[in-house]
Amino acid sequence: MNEDSRPATVRVFIALAPPDHAKEELEHALRPAYGTHPRMRWNRVEDWHITLAFLGELRVETVPALRPLLADLAATHRPPRLALRGSGNFDDRVLWSGIDGELDELHALAADVRAAVRNHGVDFAERPFRPHLTLARARRGDLTSAGEIATGLAGFSGGGWPAARLHLVGSNAGRGSGPIHYRDIEAWPLGDGRTMGTPGPDAG
Repeated sequence: MNEDSRPATVRVFIALAPPDHAKEELEHALRPAYGTHPRMRWNRVEDWHITLAFLGELRVETVPALRPLLADLAATHRPPRLALRGSGNFDDRVLWSGIDGELDELHALAADVRAAVRNHGVDFAERPFRPHLTLARARRGDLTSAGEIATGLAGFSGGGWPAARLHLVGSNAGRGSGPIHYRDIEAWPLGDGRTMGTPGPDAG
């Protein structure tokens, strides 16, 4: 099969996104590191997100079927209140900010998202859910930058915010040598925690 005849695919994940004011707080704290570590591959601030489920490469035609599934699921979960706290790194290469707040609710949302997608017939590699916000990646051979920046951010403590929307996101990862860009395929407001079909207190 030549390249032109391969099925069109998109790299897809499901995520939450911090609001602008939370990202601005963290960006301000990171600003000195942008100058002292210019060789880090910094993620764009507008792309910062908390991945709940990474689905990998999906055929483009399979993505629309996820929309009603995720819209219904979002309506059954209230927005968890979260905050960006501290920092660390994976394997001396991936720099991240930690997540604090209503972590039980966050883990429950991630588990329900993964179960719903898998029950819908979408198979994906199961990875442990470790709530974080990826900020940058060190280039090969640089085993100190991520750790140095994480140490400097260890005391960072941002203000709290409700994670108000569930995002279905596509990326251009693996499609060239440029930076990874993300785009919302669609996003849905999280609800009030009632099961779909359960009447509210004013119903009837």
